[in-house]
Amino acid sequence: MVSFPNAKINIGLNITGKRPDGFHNLQTVFHPIDIKDALEIISASSDETTNFSHTGINVPGKESDNLCIKAYQLLKKDYPNLPSVKIHLHKNIPIGAGLGGGSANGAFTLNMLNNIYEIGLSKRELIEYALILGSDCPFFIENETCFATGRGESMEPISLNLHEYKIVLINPGIHVNTGWAFSNLNILKKSDTLSDIANIPVEEWKKYIFNDFETPVFAAFPAIKNIKESLYQEGATFASMSGTGSTVYGLFKKNIVPELNFTSSYFLKWV
Repeated sequence: MVSFPNAKINIGLNITGKRPDGFHNLQTVFHPIDIKDALEIISASSDETTNFSHTGINVPGKESDNLCIKAYQLLKKDYPNLPSVKIHLHKNIPIGAGLGGGSANGAFTLNMLNNIYEIGLSKRELIEYALILGSDCPFFIENETCFATGRGESMEPISLNLHEYKIVLINPGIHVNTGWAFSNLNILKKSDTLSDIANIPVEEWKKYIFNDFETPVFAAFPAIKNIKESLYQEGATFASMSGTGSTVYGLFKKNIVPELNFTSSYFLKWV
């Protein structure tokens, strides 16, 4: 079976406090975007062990740390009859970019294993497994625009009308350590603006919608801040960093043709 895990952007990202379990509560709007990896899972022969391979963008780290393998191991622990599999990932979504590519891969692996081997897990049960993998993973089980709270597992579908807009993604190739980003946050009490985002015109998002991580990240990495400023200079209606970075996206009216003169080493894609 082959599937195509997609990326996401965060429209607003507010950290509202630290939890007793060490994680943080958040408010965000997850929005799926059309940039995708390709993920294939097939049964291994009876004498083979589960293995992971990849092509495309290099996937760093040990195989045992990959979220696809971790997803398999989560289910194998509770469903010991799950056979060995071969997992191949063709990586197209930039890694460590705030676009949720790894989270999508893990969540899609859970879904695929559930379907291929007829485990019978409900969507709610899949979300619970996904939350063990990571805070962004539950979104990719639903994979529809939603307002999310808690660690990201409490999701309310919302309708956003973005048909008049095109979205550009810019990634400068800067790695922003997630732990560092959280440790440099100034956590403040937030309003519930994001829960009402469907009623706020996109033209006014700039006034009300913010990503808390931009303050420490922009201070440490001015090149990321410059991307956002450049998008506004070229006529973006709204621009923001996604997640903890380093990808910045801009929403442009479809009749606007911006001149985006970023260095050729930057990842740039319209979606």
